[in-house]
Amino acid sequence: MKTTQRSRFREVLKRGGHPLGTWIEVPNIDSFHPGGTAGPDFVVVDFEHAPRDTRTVLAMIDIARISGLSPIVRIPAAETALIQHMLHSGADGIMFPHINSPADASFAVRALRVPVRDPRGTRSTSGARQRGAPGRNEYGQRGLEQVACIVQIQSAEAALAAGDIASVEGVDAVLVGAADVAEGEGRQVTDPHIIELITKAVAAVKLAGVPVGTTGVAKHSGRRP
Repeated sequence: MKTTQRSRFREVLKRGGHPLGTWIEVPNIDSFHPGGTAGPDFVVVDFEHAPRDTRTVLAMIDIARISGLSPIVRIPAAETALIQHMLHSGADGIMFPHINSPADASFAVRALRVPVRDPRGTRSTSGARQRGAPGRNEYGQRGLEQVACIVQIQSAEAALAAGDIASVEGVDAVLVGAADVAEGEGRQVTDPHIIELITKAVAAVKLAGVPVGTTGVAKHSGRRP
């Protein structure tokens, strides 16, 4: 009997813990070693910048799952067809880069939830289905309960609007890119202005009751993933 896949990322959040993740930018599966026994709960497969094709990304999703990690895919654009392809292949979450406003966040949520709520395109022969992923009747429910919508804050504009972005219904977590914000402002991550921006952004997201992580080394900016 098939059982619904559980998201390790979601399970840790549900327990009130802090999911620990790693970022994968290697271009091919030969050098892809997510390290399921090394402590991470999830792995972000970067499909935005890393030089890889769709087939490689799907193979990495497989390897992450076999390693016991939640595969989260950062996509280059909020395209429903691409998102559906990632979900059918077993992704536990979709990460949306360059979210600068609540409107951007709402667009991302809709782009993710459309294929989840309307699973008519689910193929019984897909790789994820063959490895015990839920059948068509379970697919939508798994998507609503398990698949995470993660938005990235990567600019000063977004940092200032972090609370409103996090408050958009359907946003499950926020990742604040300290290095991205600093680069956009032409400063270092240790600059007091950047530290203040990141600190306030993290505080605003927490106040909205949404899990938040950071990348970069800005002091006191929050927990790094």
